[in-house]
Amino acid sequence: MADPYQNSYHHGDADGYRTYGDGGQDGYGYQTDYPPQEEDAASDATEGHDEEDQMYEGEYQGIPHPDEIKAARRAARAKARAAADAVSEQEELAEQYEDIMEDCGHGRFQWSLFVVLGLALMADSVECFVVAFALPSAEKDMCLSNAEKGMLGLIVFLGMMFGAFIWGGMSDKVGRRKCLIIALAINCVSAFLSSFAQGYGFFIFFRLFSGIGIGGSVPIVYSYFSEFLQMDKRGEHLSWLCMFWMMGGIYASFTAWGIVPRYGWGFSMGSEFQFHSWRVFVLVCALPAIAALIGLMFMPESPRFLLEHAKHDEAWMILKQVHDTNWRAKGEPERVFTVSQIKTPKTQEDEFFEIQSSTGTAFQRWVVRTVTLIKLVLKNVLSLLTRELRLSTLLMAIIWFTMAFSYYGLAVWFPDMIKHLQYEEYESKVKVFHREKVERFHFNFSLENQVHKEGEYINDKFVNIEMKSVRFENSLFEDCYFEDIKSTETFFENCTIKSTVFYNTDLYEEKFIDCRMENTSFFHTKKGCHLNYEEENDVLIYLVSFLGSLAVLPGNIISALFMDKIGRIKMIGGSMLISAGCTFFLFLSFSQAAIIAWQCLFCGVSVAAWNGIQVITVELYPASKRATAFGVLNAICKLAAILGSSIFASFVGITKVVPILLSCAALVCGGLLALKLPETREKILL
Repeated sequence: MADPYQNSYHHGDADGYRTYGDGGQDGYGYQTDYPPQEEDAASDATEGHDEEDQMYEGEYQGIPHPDEIKAARRAARAKARAAADAVSEQEELAEQYEDIMEDCGHGRFQWSLFVVLGLALMADSVECFVVAFALPSAEKDMCLSNAEKGMLGLIVFLGMMFGAFIWGGMSDKVGRRKCLIIALAINCVSAFLSSFAQGYGFFIFFRLFSGIGIGGSVPIVYSYFSEFLQMDKRGEHLSWLCMFWMMGGIYASFTAWGIVPRYGWGFSMGSEFQFHSWRVFVLVCALPAIAALIGLMFMPESPRFLLEHAKHDEAWMILKQVHDTNWRAKGEPERVFTVSQIKTPKTQEDEFFEIQSSTGTAFQRWVVRTVTLIKLVLKNVLSLLTRELRLSTLLMAIIWFTMAFSYYGLAVWFPDMIKHLQYEEYESKVKVFHREKVERFHFNFSLENQVHKEGEYINDKFVNIEMKSVRFENSLFEDCYFEDIKSTETFFENCTIKSTVFYNTDLYEEKFIDCRMENTSFFHTKKGCHLNYEEENDVLIYLVSFLGSLAVLPGNIISALFMDKIGRIKMIGGSMLISAGCTFFLFLSFSQAAIIAWQCLFCGVSVAAWNGIQVITVELYPASKRATAFGVLNAICKLAAILGSSIFASFVGITKVVPILLSCAALVCGGLLALKLPETREKILL
C-alpha cells in the first residue's frame, strides 16, 4: 500500500534554504540551528559586537534561554515518540508542525491575526444584541404582534445555528479564510438590506440570512487562530480572543444608547418609506463585520489546512511569512527559516475535484463539485461519532447544551424580570375612576395609566392628546368628539358609544372590545403604529447589557492567565459548578438593582467556563475535523439558546423557582461531566 504521506516538499540550496533529506534524529527535513553565514553577510545590527560578549540577559537570574526550553520540549517529545510502540503519521505531522510553529515564534503576525479574527468574533456578539436593542422601536415602526416579536428574537439564533453547522463543515474542506470571508460578506449584505426593509417579512428574512452568515464566525475563528499558535501559547491566547465577545456587547450597548433614542437621525420618503434611528443602529452594528472582512483580505490561509490538503508550496510560503514577520519585528531579520521538507497527506478529494474540473460544462462541473462537497461535509460530520471520537463528542455536546441553555436562558430572564418589576411598579400607581360623569368638557391634556369604570361622558371633546395605558370599562360616550389622538395600550371594553365622531385618530377596530356603537363615525383613521422615542426606549436596558458585558472582564483575565496553569478541565468544571451556586442568589432578586448585581456575578463567573469550552473544543479534534466539530457543537449551543430563552421567558412574572432550578441543574450536570473530559493543555494539535 502506498504511503499516504509520500509527497514531501523540498526547497533546495538554490533558494538559499538547505535540503536535509530525511533530517536529523527526529526524521524531519528540519533543522533548529541556523546555517552559518559569511562574515561579510553579518547584519549591520550586530556589527562591532563579538558573539562571545553577547549574553542572554536572564542567565544571571537562572532563567533558561527560550531556545533551551524549546530544545527540551522537542527532546521530551522525541523520547515519548521513541518509547511509543507506534506513532501514527497524523501524530508525526502534528509534531513536525508544532516544531515549525515554535521556530516561527509568537509575535507581530499572530497579534495582527488576533485583531482581525477578534473583530469577526465581536461581530458575532453584536448580532446577538442588535435585534433586542432595536425591537422596542421596530415593533412600533412595523406594528408587530407579540408572536411576531418573539419570532424575530429567535430567528437570529436559528440562522446562527444553521450557519455554524454549514460554515464549520465547509471550512474543513474549502478553507478557513475563504469560508470566513464568504460568511462575513453574507452577514454584511444581509444586515445592510435588513436596515432598509420596511415590511416585517423582508426584515425577518434578511435577519435570518444575517444570522446564517455570522454563524460561521465562532467555529472558524477559533479553529483558524489555533493553527497559528504553539502549544504553550494556545490556551492563553485563545482565552484573550474571547474578550472580543465582551467588547461586542459593550459596543452594541453604547451604540444603541447613542443612536436609537435620537429620533432625528433618520429620514423619510413619503409615508411608504421610513428610515428611523433604530435602522441607523442596525447599519452601525455591521461595522465590526466589515472591518474583519477587510482585514481578512490581508491574512493568509491556515497552513495546517493547506498541509492537510497537500498544498505544500502555499503552506511553506505562509509559514515562512509568519517566521520572517515575527523575527523581523523582534529585531532579528537575519534569522533564516530552516524548514526544507514537510510531510503532508495525499488526499483523494483533491484528485477527484481535479478530474471533474476537466470534464463537462461549467454548470455540470459546479453541480458535481457542490454535490461532492456536501457528501464530504456530511461524511466528516458522521466521522465525529467514530469509536475514537464518540465519547468526546457526546460529552462536549452535553456540556455545550447545558451551558448555553442556562446562560442564554438567564440572559433573557434578567432583562425580562427588570421589565416585569418596572411594569408592576407602574401598575401600582394606576389611577382608578368609578362612575364619574363628565359633561361638555374639553380634554386637552394627556391621559396616562388610568382606568375609568362605569363612567358617563356626554358632549365631551378629546382633542390633540395622548392616551397611554388608559382603559375605559362599561362606560357611555354620547355626542362626543375625538380628534388627533395618539394612543398606546388604550382600550375600550364593554362600552356604549352613541353619536360620536372619531377624526384622525389611531383608535381603530381592535381598540374596541365588545363595544356597542350607534350612529358612530370614523374619519381618516391612522393606520399602523407610532414611535415615541422618549417613552419606548428605556436607557436602563442598555445599562443592564453594558454592565453584564463588562462584568466578564475579570473572568476573562483570570481564565486567560490560568488556563494553561490549572488546565481546561478544572476551569470548565469549577466555573460551571460555581455558576450553579450563584443561581441560588436569584431568589433574593426583589429589586432591579439586585437583579443587575446577580446578573453581573453570574456573567463574571460563567465566562471562564465558556473560554475553557472553546479552547478544549479546538484541542480535542484533528485538523481535518476541527471546524466541523466546532460547528456542530456551536449549532447545538444555538439550539439550546433558543430553547432556554423561550422556556425561561415564559415563567417571567409567574415564578422564579423553575428558571433557577433548571439553570442550576443544567450547570451542575455539565460541570460534573466536564471533569470526565481528557486534559489537553499539553497536547499537540493533531
